[in-house]
Amino acid sequence: MRVPEARPLPARLLARPPFRPPPGPQWVRAAVAIRKMPHHGPVIAILGGLGAAICWSASTLCGARASRAMGSAPVLAWIMLVGLLVAIPAVLISGAPSELTPATIFWLAAAGVGNVVGLLLEYVAFRYGKVGIVAAIASAEGAVAATIAVLAGESVAPLVGLALAMVAVGVALAALTPNLPGSYAPRPRLAAACAVVAALLFGLTLYSLSRISAELPLAWTILPARLLGVVAVAAPLAATRRLPWPSTNAPLVVVAGLGEVVGILLYGAGSRQDVAVAAVLASQFAAIVAVLGWLLMGERLSRLQVGGVCTVIVGVAWLAVLRA
Repeated sequence: MRVPEARPLPARLLARPPFRPPPGPQWVRAAVAIRKMPHHGPVIAILGGLGAAICWSASTLCGARASRAMGSAPVLAWIMLVGLLVAIPAVLISGAPSELTPATIFWLAAAGVGNVVGLLLEYVAFRYGKVGIVAAIASAEGAVAATIAVLAGESVAPLVGLALAMVAVGVALAALTPNLPGSYAPRPRLAAACAVVAALLFGLTLYSLSRISAELPLAWTILPARLLGVVAVAAPLAATRRLPWPSTNAPLVVVAGLGEVVGILLYGAGSRQDVAVAAVLASQFAAIVAVLGWLLMGERLSRLQVGGVCTVIVGVAWLAVLRA
């Protein structure tokens, strides 16, 4: 097919001066209206926060189910393997960071160790305690990270101390209140202790990642824990033939591994648009887990335990707003 030649513009059009809007209030109003048009940033923050909460809730519930059936270490090994299969392509797509300083490598290693050991202790807690209680205590990781920042000399808002105290009271109520008769919790004190230590380690992970988040692509924040988990947990178990095939639990470990990684990526995308909105919505995964634990797993909480869980959830959300 032959393309017709372009015809020159008529001389009368070429002679016209360029259009300029006349001065007047109508053009000012139009410019202000255009500047006030809605942007996609808040929507991305809401979707990222909600998506992270849903992913982490699914990961928590599936990991709890699998840990009671297979044991904490094998479940962690499979979850790290699944996560590594997602992390490697994400890192390759995002590309290498411009510079890896010794300080960056140190904080990456600290984040990896804190995440792996924290998850191992959390899965131990799921085996011996209630999912809703353990998830609520572990969700206090943001309060731990804020405490570490204060101890490191960072200036914070005056109300942060009140929010931290609120979280501490909620954790104490949820952990120390006796369970109702007939509910599944063979060793509640051990579960609470493991959940508290897991929250401390998760807080260290959050603080470590906050020190390097501006220097690295988002995908690099999920790589250290998955790589360390495969090398330090999955490989030794496989070498000693103590890594069972998940069999009927395979869907659980796959969902848990994907939910953990995808939740981090969604939260990172949302927090880059609006930290407060994404953090508050993502922190509500503990509330979702508590409700689903009651609906799907038949967990019964006493009134004091419900009060403790709600106090932790509200305190963590309030802290997220103050820190943002």
